[in-house]
Amino acid sequence: MSIIVNLDIVLAKAKVSSSELSQQIGITPSNLSILKTGKAKAVRFSTLEAICHALHCQPGDLLEYRGDDPGAPSDTTNTQL
Repeated sequence: MSIIVNLDIVLAKAKVSSSELSQQIGITPSNLSILKTGKAKAVRFSTLEAICHALHCQPGDLLEYRGDDPGAPSDTTNTQL
């Protein structure tokens, strides 16, 4: 399973550069790059909120879940018959 970060797509649609966004939200360009490339292990809600505010988008526009097996059920709970 993977969480895909679509920040580059949202930036392109908003016609905002990474450096402009990093200045607007107050994080370093290198930290924004780590998030943009999907290498971040976590993101603070305050950072996510600032990005959404600056780009006029929703968190779901930035983050996408893709499972490993497209045919597998999404419910991972164990059920016994």
